[in-house]
Amino acid sequence: MKLRKLGKNISDVEILNVSINGIWIHVRGQEFFLSFEHYPWFKNASIAEIHQVELLHDQHLRWPDLDVDLELASLDHPEKYPLMADSKPR
Repeated sequence: MKLRKLGKNISDVEILNVSINGIWIHVRGQEFFLSFEHYPWFKNASIAEIHQVELLHDQHLRWPDLDVDLELASLDHPEKYPLMADSKPR
């Protein structure tokens, strides 16, 4: 019996884990940790809202249910992008 070759991974973005400290996300072969301390928009979000993430234009992460947008460059080089967040409950 021969095993078939697996197809191409069609998911460019995937939430790997949500912990009490933050979110592990996989984007185009890289893993990032988004701590709730630095990314407070996710702290009170539901698991379903966190998993509803899209990769737009190959460089932009969007959580439509949370109205959160992040550029991949800000995850690669956070020192160049000081975060300014309005973390007040909606």
